[in-house]
Amino acid sequence: MGDKANAHPGAAGRATAADHPASVRNVVLVGHSGSGKTTLVEALALTAGAVNRAGRVEDGGTVSDYDDIEHRQQRSVQLSLVPVEWDGIKINLLDTPGYADFVGELRAGLRAADAALFVVSASDGVDGSTRMVWDECAAVGMPRAIVVTHLESARADFEEMTSICAQAFGGDDPDAVLPLYLPLHGPQAPDGHAPVTGLTGLLSRKLFDYASGERKESEPGEDELPGIEEARNRLIEGIIAESEDETLMDRYLGGEQIDVKTLIGDLERAVARGTFFPVLAAAPAAEGARQGIGTVELLELVTRGFPTPLEREAPRVTTVGGEPRALDLCDPDGPLVAEVVKTASDPYVGRVSLVRVFSGTLRPDQTVHVSGHGLTDRGHEDHDVDERVGALSAPFGKQQRALTHCIAGDLACVAKLSRAETGDTLSAKDDPLLMEPWQMPDPLLPLAIQAHSKADEDKLSQGLSRLVAEDPTMRLEQNQGTHQVVLWCLGEAHADVALERLRTRYGVQVDVVPHKVSLRETFAARSSGRGRHVKQSGGHGQFAICEIEVEPLPGGSGIEFVDKVVGGAVPRQFIPSVEKGVRAQAAKGVAAGHPLVDVRVTLLDGKAHSVDSSDAAFQTAGALALREAAADARIHLLEPVAEVSVLVGDEYVGAVMSDLSGRRGRVLGTEQTSGGRTLVRAEVPEIEIGRYAVDLRSLSHGTARFHRAYARHEPMSAQVAERIRQQERDG
Repeated sequence: MGDKANAHPGAAGRATAADHPASVRNVVLVGHSGSGKTTLVEALALTAGAVNRAGRVEDGGTVSDYDDIEHRQQRSVQLSLVPVEWDGIKINLLDTPGYADFVGELRAGLRAADAALFVVSASDGVDGSTRMVWDECAAVGMPRAIVVTHLESARADFEEMTSICAQAFGGDDPDAVLPLYLPLHGPQAPDGHAPVTGLTGLLSRKLFDYASGERKESEPGEDELPGIEEARNRLIEGIIAESEDETLMDRYLGGEQIDVKTLIGDLERAVARGTFFPVLAAAPAAEGARQGIGTVELLELVTRGFPTPLEREAPRVTTVGGEPRALDLCDPDGPLVAEVVKTASDPYVGRVSLVRVFSGTLRPDQTVHVSGHGLTDRGHEDHDVDERVGALSAPFGKQQRALTHCIAGDLACVAKLSRAETGDTLSAKDDPLLMEPWQMPDPLLPLAIQAHSKADEDKLSQGLSRLVAEDPTMRLEQNQGTHQVVLWCLGEAHADVALERLRTRYGVQVDVVPHKVSLRETFAARSSGRGRHVKQSGGHGQFAICEIEVEPLPGGSGIEFVDKVVGGAVPRQFIPSVEKGVRAQAAKGVAAGHPLVDVRVTLLDGKAHSVDSSDAAFQTAGALALREAAADARIHLLEPVAEVSVLVGDEYVGAVMSDLSGRRGRVLGTEQTSGGRTLVRAEVPEIEIGRYAVDLRSLSHGTARFHRAYARHEPMSAQVAERIRQQERDG
C-alpha cells in the first residue's frame, strides 16, 4: 500500500473462476447518487486491464451501467457485478445504486460482499443516508474504507473532506478515519484551480505521479517533506493505536523509528478487522491514460487490506424444517450452500441469477435444491424444488464469460434457474438447506395499476410475478376490499422502473389509477327496516316479508345475526335465507358501496306463503330490509387507521410531528434512541399517508425511516366523509 516501487499490472483483466477462497475479494461500493461509484468501477477495470481506454468492454457497452433503463434514467438502478484481477487476486466489484429507492439492491450488495468502499464526493460531502449505511456496516463489523472522488472539482478540498469523514464516520474515535495518501497538485490553472495529477504516499514518503498517463514513482523534494510529516505522524499514531503489539506505542513515543513494513502489516490487519478506516483519493485519468489517479492504490488496498471470504462468518443456516446446521467456514469441499443475491431476466438467456457461494462448489449442469421461504406477505410463494443449473458465467457489461466452477467465497451468474428468486438458497438436492434471509426494506408507496388492454390483461399476472421474483423489495397485493391490483414500491423512481420493466421486458402496458383504501360503513344508531318481496307472474310467485332491527356494535365485531322470530312467522327453513340476504347486502354496502361492518341484525317478524315462499325470495327480502333500515339511519363512513412509527434524527422531530398532525394523525409519544435519533409513534388515517414514503424522505432529507401497520377502522368526520363521497361521485 504505497510501499512498492512499481504498480502491479492487471492479470489480463479477465476474471476467471477462483481456485481458493483466499484469492477472492468481494467488495461493495456504497455512496449517494452522483458520488462517482460507477465511474470509479470503470476506472478500476481500466487499470486492471479489463476495459479499453474509453472505459468500455469489447461489445461497446460500459462495464457497469449497461441496462437500457439505466441509460435512459442516467443513474444506476440495479446491482452490477464487475470481476477484475489484480496481483493474482480476483476482485468482485459490486456497484450499487445510490438513490434511496433502490436500497434493496444495496442490501443485496452488502450481503454478497465482505468489505465496503464508501465513495464520497469532494464537492457534495456526506449525506444522511450514507451515514445510515455506515452504521449498518458497523453493526455487523464489516471492514470499510473511504474513497474521495470529484477532486477535479473547483470546490474540492481533500483535507476538509477527510475531516468531514472523520466526524461522520469516526464516532468516538475520529483518529480511526485517516488518509493514506494526499493529493498531488499540478501547476495552477488561470482560474486558480490546481488539478490533481497524482498522490503522495504518507507511509512510503513517495510521490505517485499520473500526469503522463502512467503511474510514475519519485522521491519528494526537501521543500515538500514538511507538509507530509504532520499527516504522516498522525497516520502512524492511528495505526499503532490499533496494533496488536502493545509495546509499539511506547517504542514510538520513545523516539524509535517504526519499520514501514511493520506499520503496513498492522494497517492491513486493522482494516481487515474493521477497526481502522483509511481514506483514499481518486480522480479521472488524463486523456488517453491507462490508469486513473488513485486506482493502483485502491487495488493494492483491496487485495492486501480487505479480508478474504475465509474471514467472514456465514449467515445462519438451517434445514428446510428449521433445525440449525453448523458449517465449516467457507469450505469449497463442504456441503453446497449458496444464495441468490439478484435475479434478472435476459431477453436471450432467460432468467439469470447472481449467486454468492458460502460453502461447497457450484458447477454447471449440477442439480440443486432451490428453497425460498418467508416472503409470502410480498406476493411470493414458499417453494422447495430441484432444478438443474445451467451455464456458470462471470458478467462483464452485456457479455457473460463462461466459468468452469464457482467455489465457496466467489460469485457467479447462473442461467436457467426458472424457479429461483432473489433471496433463495441453493443447496445439494440430497441435503436441502436454508439460509437466514437478509433484512429487506418495507415497500410503503402503493401503485394501483390495471391492464391497458385485453391483450395486456392476459400477460399482466405473469409479468408481475416475474417482477416481484426479481425484486423482493416490491410487494404485490390483490386488494379484496377495493378490487385493485397494487404494487407496493420504495419510492417514485422505484415505481417508474417497475412500470418500464413491465413494458419493455415483459411487454405489458399498464395504466396507473388512483389508489383506494378499504373504507367501511356502519350504523351510527339503532334502526329498523321491513323487507317485502311479493310478486305474482303466473305459476309460482315470490312471497317473503321480514322485519329486522339493526344496532351498532364495537369496532371489529363484524356482522352478527340474531333470530328472535316467534310463532313461526318466518318458517325455520327460511331464517338462514334471510341471514344470507342480509350478509350479501352488507358486503355490497348500504350507502356508498362500501362493506357494512360492526352491526347486529335481529330478525323480529315476517310472513310466508305456503306455495310462493322460497329461499331466493327470503334472501331478497332480507337485503331489502337492510337497505330500508339504512335509508332511515345515519351511516358512518369508516376509514382504516395505521399505527405509524417514524425513526428520525432529533433535528427533524418537530417537523415530523407537525406533519403527522396535519395528516389528521394523533401522536402517541416519542422515544429517544441511539445515534441522535427519536422514534415517533402515531396513529394516522391510511388515506392520508399514501405518499408518506415520498414526503417523509423530502422532509428529513432522506434520513428518516418509518413503519406502518393496520390498527383498526374508525369513523370519519362528517366533513372528510362528504369530501370522500364527492370524490367517488366525480370519479
